[in-house]
Amino acid sequence: MKLEQLCEIAGNCTECPLQEGRTNVVFGEGPSNAKIMLIGEAPGKNEDETGRPFIGMAGKLLSEIIHEAGLNRSDIFITSIVKCRPDGNRKPKKPEYTKCINLFLNKQIELINPDIIGLLGNSAIYALIGEKNIKQIHGNLYEIDGRKYMALFHPAAALYSRKLLPDLKEDMIKLKELIEF
Repeated sequence: MKLEQLCEIAGNCTECPLQEGRTNVVFGEGPSNAKIMLIGEAPGKNEDETGRPFIGMAGKLLSEIIHEAGLNRSDIFITSIVKCRPDGNRKPKKPEYTKCINLFLNKQIELINPDIIGLLGNSAIYALIGEKNIKQIHGNLYEIDGRKYMALFHPAAALYSRKLLPDLKEDMIKLKELIEF
């Protein structure tokens, strides 16, 4: 299966209640052979309207941080643990993100086969590596089933609490240094 085929399947998904309120599936974007994959929590309003990940205020900040780290956003595959926006912008529930991870995200990771996966925020970190308390674990590298994951603050958290911004920037630079272009 190719990434494009998986995207088409995701676009028709009716496996969980999140699909009921969606405008667009936000499958993710970036090269199918990206060395870096960034995974967030869930699409927001702007993402749901356009079908593109991280394009609101948090996305703008993420793009700036990526650029400041000496990376190009166009070289990174960016997605979320769920592909549809939860109603009221709430956190996705465990059955929702578990279903989406099993149906789509694990296959995306397998197909893209990135050198490192950056997990943006507590929800993605907990869903994929089972860790909590991002304030203690951000910047840490985890190897699970032969894959490398790094815990990072979510850019939206850095918008609300600017004191997190230096850590997020430093961790993005650290993530870049762990791969070879």
